[in-house]
Amino acid sequence: MKIALLRRYVVLAETLHFPRAAEQLGIPLASLYTSLDKLEAEVGHTLVNREGTPRLTSVGALFLTEARAAVAAAPPPAPKAVAPAGGKAKASKGKGRAPIVKGQPKPYKKRQGR
Repeated sequence: MKIALLRRYVVLAETLHFPRAAEQLGIPLASLYTSLDKLEAEVGHTLVNREGTPRLTSVGALFLTEARAAVAAAPPPAPKAVAPAGGKAKASKGKGRAPIVKGQPKPYKKRQGR
């Protein structure tokens, strides 16, 4: 079982609110739903009742204690690397024309008059 899935489940179980849990974790809401689906498939039981206001099922409440213990025993997540700010801006070169047809007018295009 992945620790990341367990961390997401613990935060969700503590807040019992999908958008707030996703905001706390810093992930999109769809990712939280997907993570919960994967965890439920791995466990084999429904952990959170999603009808109306979310609430833990009896299996979810029992699994929460195990998930908290596993998260506490795991090392903390590695900090995300921050990209250096600044840098040189590069001009867009565009596609241009193929070398074979350079110098020739584009087909079906009139020459510009002066």
